[in-house]
Amino acid sequence: MLSRVRSAVAHLVSSGGAPPAGPKSPDQPEAASLLPAVPPEAPGSPPAKAGSASGSAAAPAKAAEARASFSRPTFLQLSPAGLRRADDHAGRAVQSPPDTGRRLPWSTGYAEVINAGKSRHNEDQACCEVVYVEGRRSGSGAPREPGPGQGLCFYYWGLFDGHAGGGAAEMASRLLHRHIREQLKDLVEILQDPSPPPLCLPSTPGTPASSDPPHLVGPHSCWPSQKEVTHESLVVGAIESAFQLMDEQMAQERHGHQVEGGCCALVVVYLLGKMYVANAGDSRAIIVRNGEIIPMSREFTPETERQRLQLLGFLKPELLGGEFTHLEFPRRVQPKELGQRMLYRDQNMTGWAYKHIQLEDLRFPLVCGEGKKARVMATIGVTRGLGDHNLRVCSSSLPIKPFLSCFPEVRVYDLTQYEHCPDDVLVLGTDGLWDVTSDTEAAATVDRVLSTYEPNDPSRYTALAQALVLGARGTPRDRGWRLPNNKLGSGDDISVFVIPLGGPGSYS
Repeated sequence: MLSRVRSAVAHLVSSGGAPPAGPKSPDQPEAASLLPAVPPEAPGSPPAKAGSASGSAAAPAKAAEARASFSRPTFLQLSPAGLRRADDHAGRAVQSPPDTGRRLPWSTGYAEVINAGKSRHNEDQACCEVVYVEGRRSGSGAPREPGPGQGLCFYYWGLFDGHAGGGAAEMASRLLHRHIREQLKDLVEILQDPSPPPLCLPSTPGTPASSDPPHLVGPHSCWPSQKEVTHESLVVGAIESAFQLMDEQMAQERHGHQVEGGCCALVVVYLLGKMYVANAGDSRAIIVRNGEIIPMSREFTPETERQRLQLLGFLKPELLGGEFTHLEFPRRVQPKELGQRMLYRDQNMTGWAYKHIQLEDLRFPLVCGEGKKARVMATIGVTRGLGDHNLRVCSSSLPIKPFLSCFPEVRVYDLTQYEHCPDDVLVLGTDGLWDVTSDTEAAATVDRVLSTYEPNDPSRYTALAQALVLGARGTPRDRGWRLPNNKLGSGDDISVFVIPLGGPGSYS
């Protein structure tokens, strides 16, 4: 009888007590099959006692936690000893793909380093893939007849900066590019056809695309003519939809697959001669071209999105729970200031004005603080990203997710419009880099490092990524990590991609 009880408890813990997952779309990427292998047990971890019920029950739970919270990008090819070095907060060794064997697409450079103790593990994740997109199958389920140019291939880079756990970043790094592929399946033939995209897709293959009825587009109709839709905007829409579907999948599977926390997402898709840079969060991307700096993203923080947040709080005051006010004041209003006139601004204002302080103004502001200390509902410092479905206001049941957007801003760079040299690069970095490195400093590092390598040396971009990470991390000195100017280095996780704009390199 005792053995049966032990077996039941172990089974319950290993399954997380979660109910069976409901039906899902056949095109939705699976998360369960993509969980990484369990890393080796950390040195010094006490072994479970053989034959004990607590040991047999706790082991699967620890294994599930390890899978969700500690794994590194597979392209780093880390050994068990390498995983332990990558997880060392004291040494903070910089990790890059090995210089032997298979290189990343386009000879892309990558480097990362763990935080200085901010969180238990490195909560950043990264992905670099070459993805083939096959056109959507016919209504009968049979594949379409093969033909020249039927499929599309895109290059993909992604940085995912996790917070409150690494589960969301881990899941996004493994699945987001698959969602993008699914969204592009309907566009394979359209993107290869120079004519304008059809207004509607046919419900069955062979049926011509529908057009507006004549009575809606007649010369005397007040209905405007059809808007021009470009192929570029279709790709942007596919990426935006993929972000939304990824966020929805996290909401559905957050219990069964240990998808804790949330993550910022910075993604680059190269397709048909154009770079699509999609950003949701406070990671950033810049192009350094012939010494010129071209920003390819902007940060989404409580300060940069103040008016959007305030507008939502104004339109839906129930989201504030009677605890917060959508108005912003230069500082917290004090009870003794009731009836006085104080500076404020609302969702429509970029400047400041005076208003009489009323009782409801004593509530905590929806957006407070400034710079890196700015917060939404005194809790989170980013306003766009994936996950965070369980995030609540501290000591409250008030959800914060309604104020957070999963939609990225997508900027497009046409590679065919310029003749790029080997020193022209796109730099992607999580906020651990940009918190202590300006765009100008990053561009100076690009020039300094690449000038010491031959233009055809494929290792030059990895060396540049390492230099950017080392420059932001600093060196251990005076009980901390210091930069050459003696300012504090970044204590956050730092992840950097360096993508040469000269075009695809060898990928063997």
